Amino acid sequence: MTLTGSGSAYDPPGPAPHGPSAPSRVREHGPARRLDRRVALVTGASSGIGAATARRFAMDGWQLLLNGRDRRCLERTASGTSALVLPADLAAPDGPRLLAQSALHATGRIDVLVAGAGIGWTGPFAAMPHTDIDRVLALDLNATLHLVREVLPSMIAAGRGRVVLLGSVAGRAGVREEAVHSAARAGLAAFAEALRQELRGTGVGVTFVVPARAGSTRRGGPHDRTTPRPVSPGSVAREIFQSVRQDRDEAHAPAWRTLPSRLRALGLYRRMPNRFG
Repeated sequence: MTLTGSGSAYDPPGPAPHGPSAPSRVREHGPARRLDRRVALVTGASSGIGAATARRFAMDGWQLLLNGRDRRCLERTASGTSALVLPADLAAPDGPRLLAQSALHATGRIDVLVAGAGIGWTGPFAAMPHTDIDRVLALDLNATLHLVREVLPSMIAAGRGRVVLLGSVAGRAGVREEAVHSAARAGLAAFAEALRQELRGTGVGVTFVVPARAGSTRRGGPHDRTTPRPVSPGSVAREIFQSVRQDRDEAHAPAWRTLPSRLRALGLYRRMPNRFG
């Protein structure tokens, strides 16, 4: 029974930022700069899908704002780019608010938010500590909603922007021994759909991305399922980037993952997570 990184750009554990490293101190960079380049804020950018997504956007000339708990890992992601690192623990009570304030102060705008931070826990739900239930829900669901709430008004005021939320096959139909992760991702799926409807006509879009597993762990050991083959973080990052370019509402990585949605009505969908995870 293990609290682990999920397949959705988990941020490796590290010390919570403090002092000059905290996002509330980003004012060290000087006054807000109105950039001509598009700006993307990527959470969970220390490793995995988040880091790969940041690099893909940087290749296209975007200005990157990178969030995670581990400054050194963020600096590795930012290496060779003009990205600004904003370390913070989004599960902390003021984490989302401070991050949004710091990001907007640093660049004056956020064109795309890629909310990729998340953790997972595997094992029987009856044995899951209450503290781990709270931690998974706090980061995978609550922190994401609060961060979107902080960023959204500036996008609406600008009349443009896109929120990218990362889901999971577990959120489409519950996966055994991932009950709380499944609940959190299902919540994000419903939130994405509801918010998309609410934002019609504002110029702000919502993209929900459902990646296959990307190197997650089960019970403290490597994920050992070989069918289907795990998708690489780079593949998911490319799908995220293309979805933003094409203003798509939903994307799957790999593309065959659209099949479960079609099978749901046939009653076959619930068998797939237990077979393929």
